Amino acid sequence: MDFEFSQEEQAFLREVDAFFKENNDVKYMDVTRENMAQVCDTPERREFTAKMAKKGWLGITWPKQYGGQDGAGFYEFLLNEKLSSVGAPQIGKGVGIIGKTLIKVGSEKLKQEFLPKILNAEIEFAVGYSEPEAGSDAAAMRLKAERKGDGWVLNGQKVFTTSAHFADWYWVGARTDPDAKKHHGITLFLIRMDDPGLTIHPMYTMGKERTNAVFFDNVFVHDDYRVGELNKGFQYIAEALDIERFTMFTFSPIRGRMELLADHVKNGKKDGKALKDDPVIRQKIAQLATECEVARVLGVQFVDAALHSDKTPSNEASEYKLYATELSRRLADATMDIAGPGSQLCLHTQDAPLKGRAESCYTYTVIDTIGGGASEVQKNIIAQRKLGLPRSF
Repeated sequence: MDFEFSQEEQAFLREVDAFFKENNDVKYMDVTRENMAQVCDTPERREFTAKMAKKGWLGITWPKQYGGQDGAGFYEFLLNEKLSSVGAPQIGKGVGIIGKTLIKVGSEKLKQEFLPKILNAEIEFAVGYSEPEAGSDAAAMRLKAERKGDGWVLNGQKVFTTSAHFADWYWVGARTDPDAKKHHGITLFLIRMDDPGLTIHPMYTMGKERTNAVFFDNVFVHDDYRVGELNKGFQYIAEALDIERFTMFTFSPIRGRMELLADHVKNGKKDGKALKDDPVIRQKIAQLATECEVARVLGVQFVDAALHSDKTPSNEASEYKLYATELSRRLADATMDIAGPGSQLCLHTQDAPLKGRAESCYTYTVIDTIGGGASEVQKNIIAQRKLGLPRSF
């Protein structure tokens, strides 16, 4: 496995850097927006995504017949890492989860209606998997979909739906066969967010980002907007989640926070003594720096495995997600400890250590270990799919 970038890849990175210089604006790029915050995007930053669309960067890996470039997934990886390194919005759910699933299993009607809009950054999606009793365990979802005429009527609730308050369409999993086994009987639908049967209530995370609870009251969706085969939705969701677990939690923000902490240790003092001379702190920095390198290599291994397989590498996705997000949390804990009591001051407090980044990183990284499947779920996936151990439930 070659860890060095080719000349073509280096040229692409230079092109991305030039694009960043041309569009350097805090409303687009803010490194204090941590991993999940870049996914919990805002409508104000859509124009930045539209500029990326004009560069052809939203469909790098899509087939040319659907407007893509048939490019290697490594370029998409490089782009996402670059975007997250400057706190810019990433390529998004539409390109990844929705677009790639529609290309594989969507009807021609859905492909023609949605794929061009995704590539042109004309449409925003919300994703509805989680429910009050079905969080990381998406197979436990209970949102009811009952057949009626030429469509379906949905009743129930979703929670932690990012972007629901400004998205155009809802990508929703619902139970269409209540008698089927847990991982069967689920179907995917696309629903307009302005449907009168949908009620949206805000839910704010400890990282101060808005998600939403969404209530369904006799929401009708035509069967034309059913995605893929009936009762096969969980299989599609599972593969999309493997993509999400990798793309949602890029390595660049972790590296940036590591560099920020190292600079603080290099120049900071405590009780009149240089932090860099404290052997305990030196050991902690060395340990974290080593673990950062492990996380980086796990990410590259995921991309390499994806390039050599027709299927999304599920084990590698869970291994990277588990290791990277838990490392991110450990790094945040260490930053709070090393920065001292002042680390509890809020973001942008000028007199605070690291200008308040310690506090914001601490709250966001807790969310990172849950979003896209909690750490406990990733351990179960690795145990069952890679080690062949039996299910614990």
